Amino acid sequence: MDRKQVGRLMLMCLAAAAAMLAMPAVAFAQEARAAEHATFLTSSGAAWLGGAIGAGLAIMGGAAGIGRIGGSAVESMARQPAAAGQISTAMIITAAMIEGATLFAVVVGMLAVLKA
Repeated sequence: MDRKQVGRLMLMCLAAAAAMLAMPAVAFAQEARAAEHATFLTSSGAAWLGGAIGAGLAIMGGAAGIGRIGGSAVESMARQPAAAGQISTAMIITAAMIEGATLFAVVVGMLAVLKA
């Protein structure tokens, strides 16, 4: 994708977000409740939201890290083919460590969701 296509995609996403924010009556179209039950976000809802956002961010961070490692390893192998074995071994070990940390973060996020 070139810059023009990326710009159009971002503009469409922003327009969709603005349209969703401009229609709060549709988003909050619920029957009226008693005043003591009319809360926006309960403690269990906050735990669900925080756990889901945390797990998603952990997955995105792990994917970005592993992608960067893979790209750098391929570039290094292209520059020095004789060291391909050592580079791929180091790449696999580092990617496994990132994946382990990502899995731990996802488990912690899911525990936050299941605790509530």
